[in-house]
Amino acid sequence: MKKVIALFLLLPLFTLAQEKSASAGVPKNIVRWNLSSLALGNYHFTYERALSRKISLSLSYRFMPTGTIPFKDYFDNNFQSGDVKFNEITVGNSAITPELRFYLGKGNMKGFYLAPYLRFSTFNATTPVRYTSTTGGVPLDKTGDFTGKVTATSGGIMLGWQFNLSKKLLLDFQIIGAHYGSCNGNLDLVTVVPLSPSDQTSLQNSLNGIKIQPFNISSTVNSNGANIKVSGPWGGIRGANIGIGFRF
Repeated sequence: MKKVIALFLLLPLFTLAQEKSASAGVPKNIVRWNLSSLALGNYHFTYERALSRKISLSLSYRFMPTGTIPFKDYFDNNFQSGDVKFNEITVGNSAITPELRFYLGKGNMKGFYLAPYLRFSTFNATTPVRYTSTTGGVPLDKTGDFTGKVTATSGGIMLGWQFNLSKKLLLDFQIIGAHYGSCNGNLDLVTVVPLSPSDQTSLQNSLNGIKIQPFNISSTVNSNGANIKVSGPWGGIRGANIGIGFRF
């Protein structure tokens, strides 16, 4: 992945050696607000800078406040989740996306473009897990809240079309794109009251029942709490996104 990142950062230098500079008098900067992301509760902003007539470099930041996960019923119905309470999971996320755009028409940050990109994502989550605590021979259902974060690094490519609405205003239509990479995460449960041996066994059994393909999930439990480690592939789709921008 380090080699991919280095190539992504150096690619403009090789290309610029063969490109003419941006046209004189044409604004070289754009700030954009992605309107479509609002439907999923995301706030997504981008700064784009012309490197040449047909090439630009942009940096996007996306932020989603903490809330319940989307499509939680799908998770409950389609994953072997053991005692995970999907309908009570809360998650917030942010992502930074550097992107190169190659405009295939006249350029000047207008027209059809091909855009390789990298995405660095962070997800902060709280995941409730049910287990049985036995006190005085009486079983009681309890819930442990595992809190932590999952980070993902991925790379991909996107197709889109950007055009002017006026001299300063523009519309960016991200037609379709996809990215793929890997993720790693840690979620921790810290208990106020030490877990008894029977509590530890029950909680470990609950954690062993969590199966979410294609991710690798491992867990450990002790008297002070528990830990869940997550790793595996990471991917996503970008498409049908509309952004409005301002040139300057």
